Parts: sequence; structure tokens; C-alpha cells
Amino acid sequence: MGLTAHSTGMGAVDQGLQIARRAPGDRVIALAGNPNVGKSTVFNELTGLNQHTGNWPGKTVATAQGTHTYKETDYILVDLPGTYSLLAHSAEEEVARDFICFGGADGVAVVCDATCLERNLNLVLQTIEITPNVVVCVNLMDEAKKKQIDIDLEQLSRNLGVPVVGAAARSGKGLRELMEALSSVTHEGRPTPPDPIRYTAPIEAAIASLQPLLEGRLAGKLSSRWVALKLLDQDDSLTASLRTHLGFDPLADPAVAAALDGARARLAAEGITPEGLRDRVAAAIVLAAEGACADSVTLRRAESRDRDRKIDAVLTNKWTGIPIMLTLLAAVFWLTITGANYPSQWLSDALFWVQDRLTDLFVYLHAPDWLHGALVLGVYRVLAWVVSVMLPPMAIFFPLFTLLEDFGYLPRVAFNLDHQFKKACACGKQALTMCMGFGCNAAGIVGCRIIDSPRERLIAIITNNFVPCNGRFPTLISIITMFFVGAAGGALSTGLSAVVLLGVIVLGVVMTFWISRLLSHTILKGVPSSFTLELPPYRRPQIGKVLVRSVLDRTLFVLGRAVAVAAPAGLLIWLMANIQVGDASVLLHCAHFLDPFAHLLGMDGVILMAFILGFPANEIVVPIIIMAYMATGSLTDMSNLFALKDLLVQNGWTWLTAVCTMLFCLMHWPCSTTCLTIGKETKSLKWTAISFAVPTLVGMLVCFTVATAARLLGLA
Repeated sequence: MGLTAHSTGMGAVDQGLQIARRAPGDRVIALAGNPNVGKSTVFNELTGLNQHTGNWPGKTVATAQGTHTYKETDYILVDLPGTYSLLAHSAEEEVARDFICFGGADGVAVVCDATCLERNLNLVLQTIEITPNVVVCVNLMDEAKKKQIDIDLEQLSRNLGVPVVGAAARSGKGLRELMEALSSVTHEGRPTPPDPIRYTAPIEAAIASLQPLLEGRLAGKLSSRWVALKLLDQDDSLTASLRTHLGFDPLADPAVAAALDGARARLAAEGITPEGLRDRVAAAIVLAAEGACADSVTLRRAESRDRDRKIDAVLTNKWTGIPIMLTLLAAVFWLTITGANYPSQWLSDALFWVQDRLTDLFVYLHAPDWLHGALVLGVYRVLAWVVSVMLPPMAIFFPLFTLLEDFGYLPRVAFNLDHQFKKACACGKQALTMCMGFGCNAAGIVGCRIIDSPRERLIAIITNNFVPCNGRFPTLISIITMFFVGAAGGALSTGLSAVVLLGVIVLGVVMTFWISRLLSHTILKGVPSSFTLELPPYRRPQIGKVLVRSVLDRTLFVLGRAVAVAAPAGLLIWLMANIQVGDASVLLHCAHFLDPFAHLLGMDGVILMAFILGFPANEIVVPIIIMAYMATGSLTDMSNLFALKDLLVQNGWTWLTAVCTMLFCLMHWPCSTTCLTIGKETKSLKWTAISFAVPTLVGMLVCFTVATAARLLGLA
């Protein structure tokens, strides 16, 4: 079996999905399925692409395509967004439905979860209504075996009227059989279409009155029976898609419009409202799914599912769920802080050794001092600092977080926080995007695509920056260690740092709730929408794949973006620190100008200037502060926290300065990468500006309140 791969990022069908056919004989396969059934894993295994496959719902929010060669035929697999149905209630459903209907697919592979097959057949049956060229891939057969679930694939195939193949995609089992079934369907077609779902007599009569009129107009491009049903359902999104892709507007066709009005009137006379029609259609699909599973799925021991239920009884309990979540988060932070110390120092030593060699090279070449300063002490030194500070924590944090994701815990986090987000009139899925923000706020912004409501998506985007990203952890940890837990030693100091850091993060989460509620009652008024969140089964994480995926897809990706913006920032910082105006550098002049305003916020001008210059990368805030206080003209590595604390205290730092700096680090403008991502996701300068302004104004207000209260009470 030959294997080639080709990758193209995709958008929705209406944004111009281009299929990368390389020969007229290529076959196009739509890969559909519920979230979290292993659909993207099937896609990756077949195409060889390294697409991220997270164990939580809604991960694939855009389509991707890859090529798989089987029996000398190229199959272009299009990975559709994970969706529970094709009723087009969300962007994912509409993208999936429109591609299956209008994307020119020769066949559809619907991936199902063997451990909850009956629920997954909802999507299968809806897909069969659109096209008979369907192959059902029952994935996670290994998980079903562990739960003592027996599936008679041949009987299920007879019940559905389409080929059914069992698979365990994570280990590559069953994928050859899947391709064989797809080859048969796409080359030979279905000799006899599967039996359609039967609805109540009034609905069948209404469909029959429309179907003959639609047959000729659709010219076999789409199932006339299914289109008739959707027109009766008053599906406006399908009507728009028919106009766009087939040039057929049923409402503008007099004969079809008249027949449609008559059919709807007869349904109304039978007491079937549009809402009632949807309920009856959904009920018929559910009954059909039950019937298909009745003699093909056997649960040998009912208590086989008890393990997940017992774990969920603890992890999602209203009394224990939140404390366990906070404990796990504190453990992740403790491991990150503890594990990153030595690698950061080793990496710093290595990179600064390279800096010394670069200096030797510039001396050997007799390069002017200003060139050496700009390129080596400016650009390279900032890059070295960013890499040495960012890489080790990310290399620990991302794998740990990905392990929790792969285990199936992140959907439980969303479940635990759903009630709080609902009280804030926001979407519970925001908990997932908030979790992604711990690694990188830009990644959290992209993750907001899983939120269907545009209003709630904007709330999640605007408030995502209240969760500190990996780039802000070094600043927070350094200040916490120096000013609040410095008296302790060793593991105790690290543990206390993790606990205090957790408290800071909890404050950020509380602010997320509060600001979300404020936005929901002001510029983004609305009520929270409902959504389906499936709690996936707990799975043993694939540690090898987790390490590769977290390092390649997340750590190096985020680091690459940080390096790209840090390089020009290093040059700017060096210029500001070395260009003298009068008796001080431009950097110090700017800091002195900001001093009065910064004092109101409990800080000084140097700190505020460091945050401004740290806009490209939050990691360089502390080095800029050190450089300005020492007037060295370049970033200085002061890894000894005791020496750094002495430097800060000599320049007027108190406990209040430390607190206000931590608060402002938690709540201030997004970094440049995040701002660019917000602009791309919202396609709006207005919402990008609001996303910049909201955390900044809140941070300033909080710092001003804390500083003023401390001074009035005589505490500072």
C-alpha cells in the first residue's frame, strides 16, 4: 500500500474550498464523525500528516485534506469538522453538511466511537439520507473490547445498508479494510441504495408531494427526498447553499414554492408545527439508531462502564471537582517550576557561550562597536534570553497539559466550570479555550473557534488574556519567590511558589468570569447558548505521541513566533538604551516621563516601560527592568534571585511594588502575537482594539485600587 501526503489548510465550503486533485481519476473522500471519536487520528494515520488530535470535543474546527494512495488510486481525504449532526445548528455542522452535499465527494467515511455506537449512528443515518456512498468506520474497537462491548459488524452493515468496518486507528488496525471498502464504494457505487428512514404518515405524504418536483431540478446532484424534508423543516441555511452551489432557489421557483406551501399547510392541519416536525424527525432517527444496534451491539457486562462513572463521580462532583482541578493545576505548575530551573540555566550558559564566540568573531573582523552592540548585545541577547526562559518551561508544561488532554480530563474541566460561565452569560466551552491560554494566549484565541455563538466567541477572545500565558510565568514566579516565599528553601520554596502562583491564576479566572458577565450585560448583551459537551471515555495517554505532538505542534510553534517578534524588539531596546539625550538614555527619559502615572499604579516608570517594550514578548520584561536599573545598555542575565532582589530594593521596590507588578503582569494588554491572532480571527480592528483595551484598563484599575488602599491604610 503506497502512501503519499499533501496538506492544505482549509476554510468553509462557502469560502472556496479547493480540492487538490492531481489526476482525473483521483477519488475524494469526506471524513466525518462526532467530536472525539478518533476521526483526525484516522486522517493522520492514512495521510501521514501530523495534525493535532486532542481528546476533547470540537478540536477540528476547520477542514484539512491529505492524499492516500491505495491500489494505484489517489484518495483525497477531507477531514471535516467534528459534529454531532448535519442539522446546521452550528458552523461545524454547516461546513460538514455543505461539503458532503456540494463538495464533490465520491464517498463519505463516517467515523464512530465503538463504545457509544448508538449515539454516533445519528450522524451516520443523516449522512446516508444525503448520499448512499457511505462507509461506516467503527473506531476504538480496542476500547470497546476493554468495556466488554461486542459489535457484530456484518449485522450492523445489513441493518444500515452500507459497509461497516471495525478499526483501532491509534494502532493502525482496520485502516486497510476501510480503504478497501471505500475503494469498492467509489469505484463500483451502491447497487441498491439503503432503505430510507421512515417518518410518520403526514410527513411522508408531505415529502412525496415535493419529491417529484425536485427530482428534475436537482438533476441527481442531491437526494430529492432529503432536500424535500429540509425544505419542510424551513432550513434557511440549506436554501442559501442550494442557491450558492447549484444555482437553484426553491423559494423562487413558483411550482416548488406552491407545493411547499401546500405541504406545510397540510402538516399544520395535522397539528405538526415546524418545531414539531423537527422533533418527529429527530425521534425517527433515534429510533432507527436504536433498531440498528438492537441485534448488533451487545454489552456483556453492564458494570464494565462503572470505572468511568466512578471516576466522574469524583472529578465532576460539585464538592470535589473544583478542588481536584486546582490541585492538578498546582501540581502542573510545581513540576514546571521545579523541572525548568536547571535546563534554563544550562541553556542560558550555552547560548551566552555562543554570544561570547560571536563577540570574538566581531573582534576578529574589526567590526565597529555599534554593529556588535546592535546585533550581538541587542538582537542575539534578547533571543537568547527568550529561548532560555521560554523553552524549558514550555517543554514541560505543554506535555503535561497534553497528557491531561489525551487522558480525557479537559472536557471535565469545561463541565466543572460550565455553571460559572452560564452565570456570566458566556459559553462553557470557554473553559477549554482558557486552558489553552495557559500555554499561549494566541493558541487560546484560535481555540475560540469551537464556540458557535459569535457573541460568546467574542467574550472568550476579549477575556482570554486574563489567563497568564507561559511567557508571563517567569516574571510571576521570580517576584513570588523573591518577595513572598524567599525565606523558604529547596522544595518548600518551589511548592509555596506554585501555591501562590495558583492563587494569582485563580484571581485571573475570577476576573474572567466577572468581565465576561460585564460584557454580557453591556456591549455584548445576550443569553448563554446551549451546547453539547460529550465527556469522552478515559484513555491511557500515548506518551510517545504526546511528547512529539506537544513539542512539535505547540512548544516549537509558540517559541518560533516569540523569536520572530523578539528579534526586532531586541534591536529597538538596545537603541533606546544606548542613544543618549543629554545625560541619560532614551530608555531612562521614557521611564522618567512615565514615573508619575506609574506611581499611581503602585509601580515606577521603569516597570511600566518594561511592559511596553515587552509587547513583542512578555519574557523580556524582567531583563529590561534589570538593564534600566543597572544602566548597562544591554540585557543582563541576573539569575541569582537574591542579587536581583537587592537590585530591585535599592531602586525602591517594596511589597506593594511587587504585588502591583504581579497584578499588572496578570492583567495588561495582549502580546503582539496574540493581537495579530485576534485581528485574524475577528477580522475587525474594532474588536482587536477592545481586546487590547479591556484587560489593560482593568489591570490599571485594579493596581490603582490596591496601591491607593495600601497607602491610605498606612501599609506602604
